[in-house]
Amino acid sequence: MNKRDYYEILGVRRGASDKEIKQAYRRLARKHHPDVNPNNKAAEAKFKEITEAHEVLSDSAKRQQYDQFGRQSFGVGHEADQRPGAGPGGFDFSQSNLGGPGGIEDLFSGLFSRRGQEPQTGPSKGEDLHYAIDLDFKDAVRGLSTEISLQRRAPCPSCLGTGAGTGGQFSTCPACGGSGQVRGKLGLFGGHQACSRCRGTGKLPSSLCSSCHGEGMVLKAERIAVKIPPGVENGSNVRVQGKGHAGWVSGPPGDLYIATRVRPHPFFERKGDNIYCEVPITVTEAALGAKIEVPTVDGKASMRIPPETSSGQVFRLRGMGVPHLKGSGRGDQFVTVKIVLPQNLDTQSQELFRELGRLHPEDPRRAIWK
Repeated sequence: MNKRDYYEILGVRRGASDKEIKQAYRRLARKHHPDVNPNNKAAEAKFKEITEAHEVLSDSAKRQQYDQFGRQSFGVGHEADQRPGAGPGGFDFSQSNLGGPGGIEDLFSGLFSRRGQEPQTGPSKGEDLHYAIDLDFKDAVRGLSTEISLQRRAPCPSCLGTGAGTGGQFSTCPACGGSGQVRGKLGLFGGHQACSRCRGTGKLPSSLCSSCHGEGMVLKAERIAVKIPPGVENGSNVRVQGKGHAGWVSGPPGDLYIATRVRPHPFFERKGDNIYCEVPITVTEAALGAKIEVPTVDGKASMRIPPETSSGQVFRLRGMGVPHLKGSGRGDQFVTVKIVLPQNLDTQSQELFRELGRLHPEDPRRAIWK
């Protein structure tokens, strides 16, 4: 048997709470149980190891003994390994080890229902809807209120969502015998599930509604007002509560999730919540300094160019970037200046530049040869 530390096996700190130990065990048990990994010896060995660690650390007396004396305090094979039905290595795979409150059957019941062994019957939440919207760069930064057109399932107006034809008569569902439950088919973890034929109601309409053909739902075209918050980017998901498909058996509707796709901008580039751009300046502005206007997503902003500014120098406009999607405040805008030389120089302009060269004979490349 592996002699690793029990806390290390479960991936928790030595002073972890009982809740943290239980959560770690349940997470690992779901992943490594032999029924989930058939014929996988490594998974079986791992499952034995994490269960042994849990049995000791979840018992306050055993945990205290382990913390004080280590694994040797339990001898060659501690008491958890000596039960009837123990398999190879002393681990018990018998039914007595799998059932009962908190056992493996209860552990995996969440795979089939939201409330332990009880299937979800009666009203159930409708499915979520997903929609993609294309946004201009500035709309993504500043936010947008708009309307979208989509189709979503709604209760059939003819049968009021029951699926029944004229008269609204129902009979017992033959698949579940009226219980609304059927036995699962996943081996050990089958349990009971809501009957898919009657959706857990235990009843089927004696005749089908001619409008929805027994579904109880019809597709309905609808225009929905949505508000895209400031600061979304490519792949953001905006949730509109209650605007998904209608729920079954008068259950609550699902939600609408709007995925945003942002078009690139020809001038601005976004990195996180900061905006970057490049602005040209003249030789005179760079040499003598100037106050220039710079485009931002909110319009024009003034920026001071100090004297003797080099091409490629970066300036920051605080708070002129993208609003933080979560929380208050905004990012910044970073402006890179590029010196643009005058074109089509006449004789007089050329002479002025020669004079400038004579006045300032510095070699800007001298440093690279040192």
